Amino acid sequence: MNLAKISVWKCRSQELPIGLHPLVMGILNVTPDSFSDGGKYLNRTAAVSHAIRMVEDGADIIDVGGESTRPGATSADIDEEIERTIPVIAEIRPRIKVAISIDTMKSSVARAAIEAGADIVNDVSACTNDPEMADVISETGSGVVLMHMQGTPGTMQNNPQYDDVVSDVAAYLHARVEALVRRGIARESMVVDPGIGFGKTVEHNLRLLTHLDQFGKDGLPVLVGLSRKSFLGKITGRMVNERVTAGIAAMVFCIMNGVDIVRVHDVKETVDAISVIGALKKAQED
Repeated sequence: MNLAKISVWKCRSQELPIGLHPLVMGILNVTPDSFSDGGKYLNRTAAVSHAIRMVEDGADIIDVGGESTRPGATSADIDEEIERTIPVIAEIRPRIKVAISIDTMKSSVARAAIEAGADIVNDVSACTNDPEMADVISETGSGVVLMHMQGTPGTMQNNPQYDDVVSDVAAYLHARVEALVRRGIARESMVVDPGIGFGKTVEHNLRLLTHLDQFGKDGLPVLVGLSRKSFLGKITGRMVNERVTAGIAAMVFCIMNGVDIVRVHDVKETVDAISVIGALKKAQED
């Protein structure tokens, strides 16, 4: 079923425009063990300052996460995840106008974050980890990112296998969208994410990134998160904090192939790249 693509992503009181320019979701990990910046923003003051800086650099969304989903990660305790994320969200909400996202698989964390001012739930399990997550999203009218992941963060890179990674991921995301529509979540609140690096080899990631058109067939915006990920390191030989250029190159490719939202660590560099793409497209049309 091909549907006309939505032009607004409805996230509680926020309505984020889709199609005018790619939206930038800035990553704020308040964790001790995330793969790129674990521990760097565990201190609340540092986390709040970084969120404000990302908004100043042009972020459209701030994505706050209190549980690492890197390969091999173990699940955080609910109380610990709440303690890490909610005070940060509560403090930044009155200080920024852009949308705030909570990166969690747990409904109780999502509800607390929304009560503190979050607008979006970014659920790497596509609302399969917690049966009550769909109710939280439906009841609050929050936006939701539905991501594909094979396995769990602890197991996902243990020899991932697919019949055809593109069709398998697309079919999974379509099924999750339809299931959540039946649970009362509006299509206009949903975004899909093929889950780069979540139970995928380098070859799987490259296949997904070169067939991005397959993930917007439900008419929903497509988000891609590939910033600093290990497949970029395997391609370039660079360590995690040396992958900015590789990530920007991949992100530009995604935008040129229709991605609507990019989730990144390096907001300023991403916004600059998007500005250049926009200028070039405008010059091409004139």
